[in-house]
Amino acid sequence: MKKISVIIPTYNEEKNILLTLKSLTNQTLPREDYEIIIVDGGSTDRTVSLAEQYADKVIQQVSEGIGGARNDGARIAQGEYLATTDADTIIPKYWLSRIINDFETMKDVVAIGGPIYPREWTPFNKFFFLMSYNNLPRLLLKISPKLNFFTFGPNSAFRKEAFFKAGGYSTLGIVDDVEIVRRIKKYGKIYYDLNLIVYASARRFEKDGYFRTTLFQDFTTLRLFLLKKDKIEYKGYAKKKYD
Repeated sequence: MKKISVIIPTYNEEKNILLTLKSLTNQTLPREDYEIIIVDGGSTDRTVSLAEQYADKVIQQVSEGIGGARNDGARIAQGEYLATTDADTIIPKYWLSRIINDFETMKDVVAIGGPIYPREWTPFNKFFFLMSYNNLPRLLLKISPKLNFFTFGPNSAFRKEAFFKAGGYSTLGIVDDVEIVRRIKKYGKIYYDLNLIVYASARRFEKDGYFRTTLFQDFTTLRLFLLKKDKIEYKGYAKKKYD
């Protein structure tokens, strides 16, 4: 049995997937202790053939949405823990070791999240990533440790048993990675590790607009938690084309 399984949804990511996979094969955790699972959503480029060079398993998505893709990967995962990231994200070498250490030292924790910084390190990108991904979790942590409820898709991990008890990810077109916390917190605590960092591409901000993307993401997250909206339909969001 593996210690941890890393699940990555993909769709036409030939320009990014190798950077992600190479960073994942350069972890401080021994390679035999973890597996990499690619769940492809019907790519028409070289994503699958490139992924097969590094991943342990490459499967085709059968469930709906990006959350469904992660669920497909979780169903075949052999790891005691599940980790999720994206195909345009660079993973520091300590990432998997830190996740496992967090779980093993905090037995009551069922889900872990952490900060996301821009892969393209410019002051503008850094500012908007702070506004979209990092400031709100930090602010809530200062108010109360009980307000740990952020597990963004590029930087999340779960105890597999709790993940399946909670029903896995929803099929929401967006914020499925945050919504899962509403259900999984019934089975234990959520831990936001300020030192568990990954570096994601800023391409969505660059193409869709920095202010527009930031407001859209923050609004949908607040809508989900404050207004308890269960049907947030943006089915094409995860498969929008970005160079």
